[in-house]
Amino acid sequence: MNVELNPKTKQFHPGKLIGGIVAVLVVAVLGTNAYASVEYGHVGLYKTFGKLNDNTLAPGIHFKIPFIQTVIQVNTQVTKSETDTSASSKDLQPVSTHVAVNYSVNKASVFHLMNNIGGNYDTVIISPAIQEIVKEVTAKYPAEDLITRRDVVSGEVSDQLKTRLAKYDLIVNDINIVNFKFSDAFNQSIEAKQVAQQQALKAENDLRRIEIEAKQKVAQAQAEAESLRLKKQEVTPELVQLKQIEVQEKALDKWNGVLPTVTGGATPFVDVQSLTQQNP
Repeated sequence: MNVELNPKTKQFHPGKLIGGIVAVLVVAVLGTNAYASVEYGHVGLYKTFGKLNDNTLAPGIHFKIPFIQTVIQVNTQVTKSETDTSASSKDLQPVSTHVAVNYSVNKASVFHLMNNIGGNYDTVIISPAIQEIVKEVTAKYPAEDLITRRDVVSGEVSDQLKTRLAKYDLIVNDINIVNFKFSDAFNQSIEAKQVAQQQALKAENDLRRIEIEAKQKVAQAQAEAESLRLKKQEVTPELVQLKQIEVQEKALDKWNGVLPTVTGGATPFVDVQSLTQQNP
């Protein structure tokens, strides 16, 4: 029995099918590698055979030559760099400092930064600059001033760091000296000094209080003396006589007409005649 094949089946070639599949895969691969996306807060740079192009790419989708070009992204948002430094103060006290710097990349100069420094500018430029500047500034101040004038020290470090990093197209947005650490012996001496100052302040306040109280007593005594002087000026012979008469009148009102029988003592004298003359 002979089976006659379909003419269309006779024309089927597996090689063509494989070739078609390969072509589709190649197109898909080329398509997916023909564009790149730049994230928000970043800018992009074309890199062709290892060479950077100075054309800066904004956030979004950009076309590129597949397998020949790549797009590198550079973060332009504010970034924090934290560094620990060890230095000595002006009075040779060992000081450990923890510094946090907020910085950003100048968008207009991304090509120069990446072409001259590369993507590891944090460890190559920023951290060494912080350590060097903090050591230099710390050496200008005694250890106590580093504590009491912290804002001044931080401002000087910030000014120098801004000038240094501007050469590399890096912008210093803010700097914070998170902590100063000193030796235990120095911390104990500072604590003892503070206690002594507090005691001296208390003694000074006590002295002022005593002085004020003494002045108040003097003022009170002077006021009483002045009052007594004025009262003495008011006392006249007529006033004295009037007071004597008032006393005698009170004594006469209480007298029952009988003289005391007790002997050996003084008998009160009452001028009855003068009283009777004034009181007819």
